[in-house]
Parts: sequence; C-alpha cells; structure tokens
Amino acid sequence: MLVTAPWRALSVVVGKVPGMARIAVIGAGTGAMAAAARLAVAGHRVTVYERTETYGGGVRRFERDGFAFDTGPGLLPLPAVYRDLFVKTGKEPLEDRVELVQVDPSARHVFADGAGVSLPNASRAGVVTALDEALGAGAGQRWGDFLVRAREAWDRTRRPLLEEPLWPDWPVLAEREPYPSVPHKRLLRTRRATTLAEVGAWELRDARLAALLESHALAYGLDPRTAPASAAVLPYLEHAFGTWYVRGGLRELARAVYERCVARRVEFVFGAEARRIVVEDGRAAGVEFADGTAVAAEFVVAGVPPRTLDRLAGAAVRPADGVPARRGLPSRLTVLLALRGGRPAGTAHRTVVHTPDREAELDALFGLSPAPPARPTVAVTRPGDPALVPDPEHEAVTLTATVPADGAGPIAGDALEAQADRMVTAAERAVPRLRERILWRELRGPADVERETGAAGGAVPAPALAAAGGRLLHPANSTPVAGLFTVGGWSHPGGGLAHAGMSGALVAGLIVEGPEFRGSR
Repeated sequence: MLVTAPWRALSVVVGKVPGMARIAVIGAGTGAMAAAARLAVAGHRVTVYERTETYGGGVRRFERDGFAFDTGPGLLPLPAVYRDLFVKTGKEPLEDRVELVQVDPSARHVFADGAGVSLPNASRAGVVTALDEALGAGAGQRWGDFLVRAREAWDRTRRPLLEEPLWPDWPVLAEREPYPSVPHKRLLRTRRATTLAEVGAWELRDARLAALLESHALAYGLDPRTAPASAAVLPYLEHAFGTWYVRGGLRELARAVYERCVARRVEFVFGAEARRIVVEDGRAAGVEFADGTAVAAEFVVAGVPPRTLDRLAGAAVRPADGVPARRGLPSRLTVLLALRGGRPAGTAHRTVVHTPDREAELDALFGLSPAPPARPTVAVTRPGDPALVPDPEHEAVTLTATVPADGAGPIAGDALEAQADRMVTAAERAVPRLRERILWRELRGPADVERETGAAGGAVPAPALAAAGGRLLHPANSTPVAGLFTVGGWSHPGGGLAHAGMSGALVAGLIVEGPEFRGSR
C-alpha cells in the first residue's frame, strides 16, 4: 500500500507489471526519489540520472564558516506524506531517520500598521483568540469562519487534486469553484468572491486579515487578485495539519529520502544530463545522454520542468486537449545572514513582515513590466537550531521574498543586491538591530534556482488549484507516450514538498497497477 496523505491510503497491487522492469528516472528531486523508492520496493530495477552532482532538486544547503542554511523550502507541511513513504518502503518510521519538530507558533505576522500577531500551530481556538487580542474583537471570528469555508473547499478538492491521478475530464475541475463564498451585496447586485483578494476584502473585511490570507498565495508566486477563491486551501493546510521543521534543516529530509532509495537498491548516476527520451513505436524505450551514451528502459519517469521535457520529448508529450504546462511563474530571492549574537529565547521560528504597499508589490511582481518590489513582503526564518551555527553566540537567519523570474524583470547583479538590501530593511521590523549584527550574507536568486532545478528563469511551481479555467492545474503524470510519466512540482499535483511526495506515490501507482489505478479507495 501507498499513502499519499494523512487521511487516505492508496492501494497498489504489486505485480500488474510482469517481472522486473527497468525504469529510468530523470532527475533526483524529492518527488522523483519518492517514486524511485516505491518502484524499487515493488520489485523493479530503478536508476536515477541527475544532471547535477547531488540529489534534492531545489532542496539544497549552503554552508560556510560553521553556518548552514536551507536554500529552498524551510518548513514541511503534511509530514504524513513522508512518514508513509518510509513505512511503505522499509517499515521504518520517518522519525528514525530525521527529527521532526512541530513549529509553535506556526508564524508571527507583522503588519503594515505595526500590529503583530503570533498564530498558534494547528489550533483554531488559539488562532481566534490571538487575532481578537491583536487586531480587535471580531477579527478572530471572521478568520475562524473563513477557515470553516476553506475546509469545505479542501474537502471538495482533496481527492481529485492530491490523492488521485488527474481526471481525464479535468475541465470539470477547471470550471467549478469549490470555495463556498459568502454572498456580497454591492449596490443593487449580489456577488460571490471568485478570487482570493475578493475573499479577503468582502469576507474578512480587515486589511491585515486580507494580508494574512494573501501572503499564503504570494509565498507560492500567485497573484491573489487573480488566484481563484479555491486558494483558500493554502492557509487551511497550515492551520489543519500544522507546520513542521526538520532538525538540521530540510536538506536532512532530502538526505533521508536519498538514503532510503539507496537502501532499496536504487542506483544513482550524477553528472548525467539527459539529451533525449527515446521513443519507439509510440512507447518510451530509454534515454540518451549528452555524452553520447544511452540506456534502455521499459519505463521513463521524468522529474523535470516543462522546458526540459519539451527538449527531451518534444511534441510527443503535448496532447491537444491536455492541461498546458505552467509557465511564467515568479521565482524567489533568498538572503542568508550569518549573525553575531545568539537567538533570543521565545523568538518565533518564522515571521512574515508584510509590505506597506500591497498594490505596488503585486503590480511589480505580476504587472506588464515586472520588477523587484520596492517594499517587499519578507519571510524571516530563525530556526534556533544548534546544528546550523558554529556556537550559541551566533545565529543563522534566512530572508525569503518572491521576485520575478529571470527574463521577466531586472533581478540580477546590482539589482539583486539592491533587492536584498530592501529585504534586510523590511526584516528589521522583526529582528531589531539586524544590520549591525550581520557578519556576512549570501544571496540565492533566480539564476541559482534555475541552475539547481533547470526551471526556466528560476521559476518555482505552485500547488494545483481548482477553478480559474484550469490555469492552475498541472499536466497529468501519465503522458501520451506509453511508458513515459512525469513527477515532481511541474506535474500533477504541483509544487511544494508534500505535493512532490504525493506525485511520487501517484506515478508509482500508475506504473505498478496500470492505467486503471485510481488512487485512494
């Protein structure tokens, strides 16, 4: 059995694929490795070919002078996805391989007017009380009522968007808005919110609550003014299932998944850049590499972004009526700060400092001529993990902001440094005396993301969402080419560590059980 989420199980019948199949996996991201481990346990010979010299995709680590930083995601939602991976591929708890810590508070938010609130982890009553105390009576109740509606959207979309392969009749998901908006009367018309921004304006009725809501979309590179109301599931996920940290950083999770693959006899070949997916008689038959070598395979699993898949397989993977690959998404800028002075007791693990000019930031990121926002929303991560610093008298802090991908705006060189300066200025609202504590800083921008993941311009994929005409869905894991499957953030069910792990489970199910595989039962 395979489990893709804490609420359901996938039942996989091992043996539908006769004998031991040779499976070539292109890319060593977390989703690709999750698929590789599951397929190896099902009895197949699996080899992962990675063009860089390490595993993990965007889950990387930067180390210098005794400091260590995550350069990709810093927190783990839905750890049950990886708990299940470890149990089903070795009957060994994830907690035997990494140390999971539930982050509490889940986040602190500092708003434009100076108000701040710390939100308890996975506690509706605690969140309601905290918001009432920080933002005024009624604020907590409005947010609590919103979470109830968000849960409805989650319940309606959970199976088709996360637990099951993408439906052949996916336009149904594109047309239906699952979020039960509250009727809003304006002049002589009654309307319902269709975008996340309208949910914030009409249902939350507080600019700070709206900023809290929209920050979840912005963190995934989504414009709340155009993101569907169904994006309400993003804050609901954090509320319902909690936020978790992996001691030593998220790179430790990637290491654990890699080691599980090796233990299940998955082979890894690093420095192997795929040049072409070999297709014979309409079926994937192997992979050719840039050095002229080639391997034969009964199945090929591609954990690569759209541009790379186009280059490897071309028009063969583009059905006329299929979900188009997501393109044009923003990237992220990460500022790694080595600080003198230890982390004060009681410091929140993550603080979101909200922009004082929402429209200007969104216009800069998603307008016709995007450029780095002058006053960005910044996530400040302060793990307080002894494994990340040389001694208790120092602190490792990471600042993260959404920025245009390369090619969509001037975010390189001096512009990158200037944007990092703006992020530090914003972060000083959460970290007093930040500038004077800095020993050194390291920037990781869109070019670094592109180099590590292969995504054009360093774009970062977002999770799949219903409605919006299907533009926030991702292509199915199966393709028009028999034996060729896609895995990871650029295919169903989209970006994020939990979703990547789910994609690995779905691909394994489709290969082991065949086209009739339908996910959870």
